[in-house]
This record gives sequence, structure tokens and C-alpha cells, in this order.
Amino acid sequence: MLQGCGSNVGKSMLVAGLCRAARRRGLSVAPFKPQNMSNNAAVTADGGEIGRAQALQALACGLEPVTDMNPVLLKPETDTGAQVIVQGRRIATAAARDYAKLKPQLMAPVLDSFARLRGAHDLVIVEGAGSPAEVNLRRNDIANMGFARAAGVPVVLVGDIDRGGVIAQLVGTQAVIDPDDAALIAGFAINKFRGDPRLFDDGYALIAARTGWRGLGVIPWFDRAHLLPAEDALDLSAAPATGGVRIACLALSRIANFDDLDPLAAEPGVDLAMVRAGQPIPGDAALVIVPGSKSTRGDLAFLRAQGWDIDLAAHLRRGGRVLGICGGYQMLGRTVSDPDGLEGPPGDTAGLGMLDVTTTMHADKRLARVTAQHVATGQSVAGYEIHIGATDGPDRARPFATVDGRPEGATDPTGRVSGSYLHGLFASDAFRAAYLAGLGVAPSGLAHGALVEATLDALADHLEAHVDIDAALAIAHAGP
Repeated sequence: MLQGCGSNVGKSMLVAGLCRAARRRGLSVAPFKPQNMSNNAAVTADGGEIGRAQALQALACGLEPVTDMNPVLLKPETDTGAQVIVQGRRIATAAARDYAKLKPQLMAPVLDSFARLRGAHDLVIVEGAGSPAEVNLRRNDIANMGFARAAGVPVVLVGDIDRGGVIAQLVGTQAVIDPDDAALIAGFAINKFRGDPRLFDDGYALIAARTGWRGLGVIPWFDRAHLLPAEDALDLSAAPATGGVRIACLALSRIANFDDLDPLAAEPGVDLAMVRAGQPIPGDAALVIVPGSKSTRGDLAFLRAQGWDIDLAAHLRRGGRVLGICGGYQMLGRTVSDPDGLEGPPGDTAGLGMLDVTTTMHADKRLARVTAQHVATGQSVAGYEIHIGATDGPDRARPFATVDGRPEGATDPTGRVSGSYLHGLFASDAFRAAYLAGLGVAPSGLAHGALVEATLDALADHLEAHVDIDAALAIAHAGP
């Protein structure tokens, strides 16, 4: 099990790289994260949802993602509450203090999922969440040491040298956690080093001497990390400027499934601009994407607070295009109704009125992988739906796509405003090329799936060069 000295130390990527390295050594390997908090979710082969990071890790293993890989997923809807997904299905929406009361009930399904994976594979690589040093959360913990103790799993602790204070991160963690928890830690690794790793030799030796843990390596910064899906929306950044066609995406406060943007960011003829709070929508954008959201009505208020509704109207007057995906599609309509308060206080919110459709939230969540036909280009699109709410209205007579002959999404009479519930649509290479051609982007021939696979191989090579993987596998074999 890889645990971190804090959030965002690179655990998700390290697990993906180790999974690929173990697979290349001929092992049957699977990823596991007992509890994840993320609005970036994937639809699984068994019809549930898990964190998108575990779906990437499954790809690194050569496996289809299944709900056992992430049995508890928390999807924040407000600053103090989240949707609780257990083994792929929503069981509740809970405030933070109420979730603490739920946790004692969740260890059983977590261990159940882990046991199935362990029984089916040679190796399971587990990812922790946050930090075990958050000892105020130790009671009923299912994410870090609570799980490790219950499952009998040895731990490797990862420190992030890029944020500074890595010696204190590691030594301090040992100092504050329960001694029986500390006894599970069999090794440590330093991640995100920039420069000559030999400059940290003394610090590395000091950590080993103070803790008694085995050092497994100092891992340099992986420059190609941006080519893999980010775990946290805070990691979202604009693609490097190419002088290409500008596409702007609104960085909503509850942005969800933002890896929809990854294939666009990788296109050499596209300049992808993430529009942050307080920033205007670029006037030279050919397309503005209103992305998915975990709180559609809340993010409508956020959008208006930034003045983006005014910017979008000006963008359309200039002849620009707008695409709403999932929650963004709902926002483009006339109203969004939530009579049962599924995403916040019950009520109705006026939409942006750019599509003649209305949305009503209901408790049934749509979770499905789909293959669609994009109407305007005729290209096939492989994607997935993951949403609550149903959308209907006159503009549905001009669908964005068709699924098994049924209309999907909507388009306004000008053809310049569209909405769709399809996530992952830009990963379909032929569709992406045809859609971007309509914006004036020259075909690049980019095969995005192959790019991700090559990046996972490069990540495994990177870890092979800088981590004692044999020692890590010996720790896993030996157990706690």
C-alpha cells in the first residue's frame, strides 16, 4: 500500500506506474483504493462508478475497471457535503459529520472488495488517501492505516519533496501516528525531485536513520505527467500555447469528469485555455466548453458570479460556438429544477437560455457506456453517461448525436450551441478530428489512446530507473 505524507504527493501516478511495471514482469496485478474523494469518475464494466484514477490504474494493469477497485467514492457537492458511492452505487448524500457516522459501516464492503481482488490476482497495489498523519481522523479510518491494519497490508510512505519539508513530512509522520500503525510501514520513497538527486543523499540517509525504514528511491519529476488524467481539479492547467485554434473551458467550482479535456489538450493545433474564477472568457475563442459539474445549480450561480454569462452572450454574437457537456448541457437550457433537493436546497434555477430545453433532477442516476453517432459529422463516438436529471424540449429535435437511433443531446437552430450528456467523447480520434476541423483545426493524426499507453510505459520505465522495485515487491510478498 502506498500512503502519502499529504494529498497530491503523486500516489495515483506512482500506483499506475508500478502497476504497469509489475504487469510487464508477468504478474497479474490490480489497483485498489479503499476510499477516494473525487468528482472525476469512470463508469465500470460492471455498471457502477469509481474514481477516474483507478480506471487509469486498471488500464495500466491491462484490466477493465470494476467497482471493487474503489469501493467507497465520495463526490463533493458542497463545501461540507458529498455524495457517497459504495461499490459503485450511490447510498446517500451526507455532510462531513454525518459521513463520520457512516464510516463504521463501510469497512466491511471495503474488505469484501479487497478480498475479491486479492483472490483474483498475484498482486494488488493499494493507494491511500490524504495522509495517515491526520491522526484526528484515525478512528474508524478506512482510507489509510485503518484499512492497512484490518487487511494486513504493508505500507510504503511517499513524501513530496517539491513542496518542501520532506524530511519533516516523513519523520514527523512516524512521530505522530500510533506505534502499531508505524510498524506497518516497511519503506519510504521521495517523489517529484527536480535537479540532481545525489544532492539529497544526506537527507535520504537521515530519514532512513531516524525512522528505521528502508529507502526505495528518489523519484525525479516525471515531465510527461500532464499527458495522463489528473486526479484533482486543482491540477488542471492550460495546455502549452501552440498558436493554434483557441478553445476555452470554464473551470467551474464543482467541475466533474474534467479528463474530457485531455485529448484536446494533447492536440498540437489547439490552444486549450482553462478560464479561472475572476478571468474573462478569451475574446478569440472559437469554442467555449461548459463542462460537467457535480452541482449544476450551484455552478450556475458561480458562473454568473464570474460574469461568464455575459461573456458567453458576447461570444455567440461574435459567431463563436458553445458546447455543454453533462451538467454544462443542463446549464445551457432554460431552467434546472431540483424538487427533491438532490444537489442542494430544493428549487428551480434559471438556466442560460441558450438551448430550448429544461432539466429536472431525479434520484435515478444514469450510468452507462454508450456508442453514439455524431449527427453533424456522422462520426462514431464512444463515451459514457454519468448523471442525474432528465433533459427535454424543442431543441432535442436537433440532437447532438444518436444512440441506437434515439436522439441524444440538443442543438440550437443556428447549429452553434450544442449540449450532450456524453463524457469522454473527444477520446474518439476520428470524431475529434472531424469536430475540430469544423473549427479550422488541421488534422494531426493524434491517436490519444496510444499516447496514454505510451505514457504509462514511459512512467514504468521512469520508476524502473529510480525505484528499487524488486525491494518493493519483496515487501508486498513478505506482508506486514
